[in-house]
Amino acid sequence: MQTEESIRIALNGLRDHKFRSFLTMLGIIFGTASVITMISIGEGAKKQAMAKYQDLGVNNIIIRDKDLTDTELESVRIKFSQGLSLEDTRAVSEIIPGVTGTAPQAEAKLDAMYEDRTSKANVIGITPGIGSILNFRTERGSFISEDHYTRQLKVCVLGANIARELFSYEDPVGRSIKLGDQWFEVAGVLKTKALFTETVGELAARDLNNDVYIPLSTFSKRIPKVNALASELKQVTFRLESSETLLQSAEIMKSIMKRRHFNNDDFSIIIPYELMEQEKRESRIYNLLLASIAAISLLVGGIGIMNIMLASVLERTQEIGIRRAIGGKRSDIMGQFVTEAMSMSITGGLIGVLLGIILSLGVGLLTEVKTSLTLYSIFIAFGFSVLVGITFGYLPAKRAADLKPIESIRHE
Repeated sequence: MQTEESIRIALNGLRDHKFRSFLTMLGIIFGTASVITMISIGEGAKKQAMAKYQDLGVNNIIIRDKDLTDTELESVRIKFSQGLSLEDTRAVSEIIPGVTGTAPQAEAKLDAMYEDRTSKANVIGITPGIGSILNFRTERGSFISEDHYTRQLKVCVLGANIARELFSYEDPVGRSIKLGDQWFEVAGVLKTKALFTETVGELAARDLNNDVYIPLSTFSKRIPKVNALASELKQVTFRLESSETLLQSAEIMKSIMKRRHFNNDDFSIIIPYELMEQEKRESRIYNLLLASIAAISLLVGGIGIMNIMLASVLERTQEIGIRRAIGGKRSDIMGQFVTEAMSMSITGGLIGVLLGIILSLGVGLLTEVKTSLTLYSIFIAFGFSVLVGITFGYLPAKRAADLKPIESIRHE
């Protein structure tokens, strides 16, 4: 029997039992769609995580002042540590080789007001170099400049969220807002930044889109400390020439800071590159888990195909016997039933691919879950559906091919 003939007979068999064939394919359809959708959700989460660490700078090391209670702060000051300071920044920059830039920053939580609108803001005192070190990009207006910093001007740059909250659809650039009891002119608005999660330690739950940035020189002069014992700086970011020396440099930084802070545990060191590599490893495991869960649907679909094909063999026992009696080979019978199983799995796989693409795009558009549709997920899902068809179609096909012609013709 020719291959074309096997395919024709297989398709005729499926056409004669349309509803049964469709129900059989449902497992393959939903399994294929689930694999594509799950992987796209995993890829979307991975891209969000990578964007977050790219914003932190993969060649950067961050030293951050720890959040201490008043009692802990007093204890630290008694032990001679003055907290994170500009002197720490200079000392580390002079000792660590390969430091190409520094970005010290101070922080305060203040009310930001414009006309009758008020929003809670993280007011961040910065130097102009932070823009290139932490990948800050303005959507409108300009960033903090050397002139702003040198002249201690009362200007600010708004995060994306706080700009929307205070100005809605108005253009904030050139208008004045009140931070605490001080008035600042808006110089620009930043593009939306990625959110931080618990994996970033001291940066946990930080939403950079609610930040308001002002020159550090202005911050030191105009923004009073909530606690007189508070550190001069909240964070310093150091940019290095290469990511290859990050771990060694971080160890040296830790030694320098411990010596300068008299062994007080009042700071933490964050390495975005190391966190990014950890996130990649976790994302791979997460994607594998999601795909494995979805693949169970494909296996269930394969069992459904095997079950229907076994029933089909039983129904068509006499037909098989007659074909064998008039010269049909075992390979012809086997090829016919494998072709039927493959036809169902390929058809179900194609429908599943289309459904998976629609679901992936729909989840991304209709929910806050970010998805990323990839070509490899489509190939994996479709390839697995075909493999399932071949694998689970083999046993019924072999059983059909092993039937003896005489006994098959006599079968009632």
